Amino acid sequence: MSGFGPPIKKKLKAEINVVPLIDVMLVLLIVFMIAAPMMTQGIKVELPKAASDPVESKDDEPITVSIKADGTYYIDLAGNPEAPRPIAEIKSIVSKVLKEKPNTPVFVQGDKKVDYGAVVNLMGELKQAGAPSVGLITEPAR
Repeated sequence: MSGFGPPIKKKLKAEINVVPLIDVMLVLLIVFMIAAPMMTQGIKVELPKAASDPVESKDDEPITVSIKADGTYYIDLAGNPEAPRPIAEIKSIVSKVLKEKPNTPVFVQGDKKVDYGAVVNLMGELKQAGAPSVGLITEPAR
């Protein structure tokens, strides 16, 4: 019975196994990469950093689309306001201008009594017409 001697104590290893941690982190990364684009909704709008800062002027004259309180749409090309137009016609005009001059800034000027949904709808139509970004015109704070 020489094989049965006093028990030999083994020292414990104080190491952390990081392989399961890496697996969990990779799964979370994949989940967030798939879920993040689904959570983003809305229209991208470039907002000024301060209420009093003016918009930088560019070489191209801006396109300004206005909504009056009664819901009629107007388009102002290079300082020339025109008669009321339907939104489909404004969309085609903006599309034609942006095909010729893609860097033309597009702005929306809405009456403060206009429904928020009408402004968002107009901004969506302008984005479909090819506007890379749509700015909002506001009165300076007093």
